Amino acid sequence: MVKGDPSITNGVQRYGVTVNGFVRLKTLGTGSFSRVYLVKNQKQNYYALKRLSKAHIIKNKQIDHTLSERAILSRIEFPFIVNLVCTFNDELNVYFLMEYAIGGELFTHLRRAGRFSNEMAKFYSGQITLALEHLHGLDIVYRDLKPENILLDYQGNVKIADFGFAKVVPDRTWTFCGTAEYIAPEIIKSQGHGKAVDWWALGVLIFEMLAGHPPFYHEDPLGIYQLILAGKINFPPHFAPQAVDIVKRFLTADLSKRLGNLQHGALQVKSHPWFDGFNWNDLLAKQIRPPIVPFISGLGDTRNFDEYPDEIPQQEKVPTEYDAYFECF
Repeated sequence: MVKGDPSITNGVQRYGVTVNGFVRLKTLGTGSFSRVYLVKNQKQNYYALKRLSKAHIIKNKQIDHTLSERAILSRIEFPFIVNLVCTFNDELNVYFLMEYAIGGELFTHLRRAGRFSNEMAKFYSGQITLALEHLHGLDIVYRDLKPENILLDYQGNVKIADFGFAKVVPDRTWTFCGTAEYIAPEIIKSQGHGKAVDWWALGVLIFEMLAGHPPFYHEDPLGIYQLILAGKINFPPHFAPQAVDIVKRFLTADLSKRLGNLQHGALQVKSHPWFDGFNWNDLLAKQIRPPIVPFISGLGDTRNFDEYPDEIPQQEKVPTEYDAYFECF
């Protein structure tokens, strides 16, 4: 969280914050009904500002997801998760003001490298494991783990972002959501799912970091789902045996055997031989040098983010009967 600005760093309380208090500098990312900007305020503090159209939220039946995202982010403060500064709204949009992860998406760095070494993949997987352990301890299932949602801070440490699919799930839920390549088989089968889907996604991510591509790929989402249900994984020859083993243990359709979903949860993940020699306390304390230290020339540097075309302004107003849904922003 950006410190030193008491006018807006009071949890999620907005205290008169409006979009007019920020200068919009650049688009950092886009979604189906959202856009994220780099902004700065009068005190020259930089933030990421996520703007969601109220009209699109209503049309796409995303009110519950949006409210859930706000509620969940307001509960979380963890080193490897993007911190929410505050939320606010105006006539057309709701806004999430968040810390700016200047290092960009892990996806961008993976694309540049082609694939990561074993040690690089272990570092990022380790920080993600600690973040998932924290979320699951709060009964939060994340449900959208992928390289595009993993950002890096100025030092190169992980910052998990985009909690639009996250949900408080003490036991099971039945909503079909996620990104096709990372969806667990129990979601596809509509069997109800819980926190184990995040460990499945971590297995997919480890494979992708080491191989340069996901284990299940097809041009059509239905084809991807068929590959996931078939469960056949072709490991490249350069995979270390322990890397093969941890991926297989994560990508196990049987929930009673899936790593991370066993009796001792994340502890068994951290005890897997692939992580042998890893100092988890040092990792949590950010005492291990990240394998990628982003090059930045200043606090507002955006070189680690892609370019996006200019947006077409949306002026669609929301019927007043929906106002109550957005009062908490």
